[in-house]
Amino acid sequence: MSYGGPQWPQEPRRQSGQSGQSGPGSFGAFEPFEQYRRPDHESQTPDWAALADASAARTRRRRWLLTGGGVLATAAIATLVATAVVSDDGDNGKGGVNASGKSASELPSAPALPGEKGAEPSFSSVAQPPPPNPKEFVSDARKDTAPLSADTLFPGKKLTMSGRVYAKGPTARTASCASVAQGSLGAALTGNGCDQVIRATYTKDGVAVTVGVAVFPTEAKAQAAVRKSARSIVPLSGSGVGAFCKGGPVCRFVGNSYGRYAYFTTTGNLNGKSITKGDRKAFQLGDDLAEFTFRQIVARGAQQAEAAAAQ
Repeated sequence: MSYGGPQWPQEPRRQSGQSGQSGPGSFGAFEPFEQYRRPDHESQTPDWAALADASAARTRRRRWLLTGGGVLATAAIATLVATAVVSDDGDNGKGGVNASGKSASELPSAPALPGEKGAEPSFSSVAQPPPPNPKEFVSDARKDTAPLSADTLFPGKKLTMSGRVYAKGPTARTASCASVAQGSLGAALTGNGCDQVIRATYTKDGVAVTVGVAVFPTEAKAQAAVRKSARSIVPLSGSGVGAFCKGGPVCRFVGNSYGRYAYFTTTGNLNGKSITKGDRKAFQLGDDLAEFTFRQIVARGAQQAEAAAAQ
């Protein structure tokens, strides 16, 4: 419904405070419409503007009451819900029956949340032991228990080092360490408790090298045998490899050790000629075979250490 228009007489509004006092319920906005009366000679015509103002005031009062009532209703509902929850907990605490038909003691407990006490992961305060040292397994006979033979030290039929291929010749194994040693090496082997000597010969381009691996109880014994030796291992021939370093030619002798293993090389020309300082092929073959033997001993320790760690 709208107020105003040409069919109704227009009457200016009278603001509050201009005449009379605001009565109860007017909220200080406009005076009650009963005071908006025309003179007696115009009493037959209603004061439409006053009626419109009064209606608007009543509408605002209703809107305010509805809004205030809604807030109060919401607060009341919240209070009722909270009271119901507390009341329900109290019933369960007294052994009452909840909506599921079971008492509180029969219901499953809630699972622990990640943030709750008791659900935090635990870690052991015990420090993990360090990994085994591979050298320890090839430095003591009590730990070095893996199978040992010419095939484990010198596998295959040939040896390849940095693209250089060497043919594998005869191999041998003996517990009589002094019988395969030259000069003072025999006494150094037996004096330090040599257990066995494993030999293998490799050839390339008329040059032959025999490497002998002597096994001792401890690392200290192997080192002492190398320091006291003045000569090297007896060359091993056969299986298509002729004798070398016999009859007086100059040969090259090298000795070293790792762990409880001492290894010696004897390098010579198959044609009986002496090795000279400029004989690069002879030096290369001897160095390659010594390096390969060293790597095999190191690998032996690493394999045993890995097995021990897995256990």
